[in-house]
Amino acid sequence: MDWNDLKYFLAVAREGQILSGARRLGVSQATLNRRVSNLERALNTTLFNRSTLGCELTPQGIALMERATRIETETLKISTTLSKPESPVSGTIRIGAPDGFGVAFLAPRLHLITEKFPDLSVQLVPIPRHFSLSRREADIAVTIGRPEKGRLRARKLTNYSLGLYASKNYLSEHGSPASIEALEKHKLVGYVEDLIFTPALNFSAHFLNNWRSSIEVSSALGQLEVVRAGGGIGILHDFMVRDMPDLLPILPDKRLNRSYWTVWHEDLKNSPEIIEVARFLTDIVNREKKIFIAP
Repeated sequence: MDWNDLKYFLAVAREGQILSGARRLGVSQATLNRRVSNLERALNTTLFNRSTLGCELTPQGIALMERATRIETETLKISTTLSKPESPVSGTIRIGAPDGFGVAFLAPRLHLITEKFPDLSVQLVPIPRHFSLSRREADIAVTIGRPEKGRLRARKLTNYSLGLYASKNYLSEHGSPASIEALEKHKLVGYVEDLIFTPALNFSAHFLNNWRSSIEVSSALGQLEVVRAGGGIGILHDFMVRDMPDLLPILPDKRLNRSYWTVWHEDLKNSPEIIEVARFLTDIVNREKKIFIAP
């Protein structure tokens, strides 16, 4: 078996497609497909079920994914330790985060860690989804709630609160609901229901059992912009709207609490980059913890 074929395998496993994997590595589709086929022949097994929709890992592929990721991690550790002993925190680290936390809070503060560690390059992927840490879709992730499965390490960052908000323009035109039940007479903004990837994001059911959104957006930032434009009443993160005087709270005694957690794979527990980035996330959140919960 050619050990170099493992990096081609990992690219396809993480991207789910030959084309995307080839782009990730900067090689042709033919080259990538050939290297993966070589690996399958060498191991005498099928690693992917290929279809027009992409490449899905077989049980054997899933098993190899875990082992190949550990090999990759150890290889990166060797490179970091031996080539740059004077700078143990270096290379590239990818942070996955919900878009509200990732863009509204984390992005403006990322320069603080790259200033501290000039040899470290940071990638932020702030989209509303789960990240597979075993597939290295992210090296470290901020999640809503603590993950219950997988060989993961988790550290609680903070609780945060959400409430009902509407723009001044919307309220001047439609009035403000005097009760939760009165929400049914208003235009409501929420998540695209069939794209809610975790029950923790089902905010609307906490406020109103038969919540019906007239506008659905699959991101917290998108919902915020709809509400600011007067599109209706939405459930927004309190820390995201704190400096937006054009938004007013609705029924402020009705609030919802959730929590953010920092999560990384067990195999990376001794990685200097993971240790420092996890510490950085904890520090910046603790420094401004009061903004996450409505007074």
